[in-house]
Amino acid sequence: MTLEALLAYAHILAILTMVVFLASEAALCRVQWLNAAVVERLAKIDLVYGTAAVAVLLTGIARTWWGVKGTGWYWTNPLLHVKVTLFIVIGLLSIKPTITFIRWRKELRATGKLPDEAQIKAARKLVMIQAHILPFIPLAAAFLARGFGK
Repeated sequence: MTLEALLAYAHILAILTMVVFLASEAALCRVQWLNAAVVERLAKIDLVYGTAAVAVLLTGIARTWWGVKGTGWYWTNPLLHVKVTLFIVIGLLSIKPTITFIRWRKELRATGKLPDEAQIKAARKLVMIQAHILPFIPLAAAFLARGFGK
């Protein structure tokens, strides 16, 4: 029981970290707020966001292997596959903003130039899409934990 509680705690902590840093990206990636300090900060925030996403994935897998319900229960439930699919979609959507934030930082350091309005809006759009997909994962998780889909 202790292992189950610790696995759940680690998973929830990783999820909350991911949500906080995705929300931070969404808040900072705005045309009217973007300055040199924000460009630097976005790259750092995105690194923590990505690290938290990896932690979510690893702790989730750990829960299916070492948790009370086990792999047989989790991996045969279609709701787990919905969660994983949504997570993968978010991960794929996050690639372009990550590359963009790194490119902005490199360009800023090399030339002092900030990105133009179109680039900022394009990056923000992808961050916002991720933020709007993310809440459906805990919705599926709530139903999954209560045995729906079996």
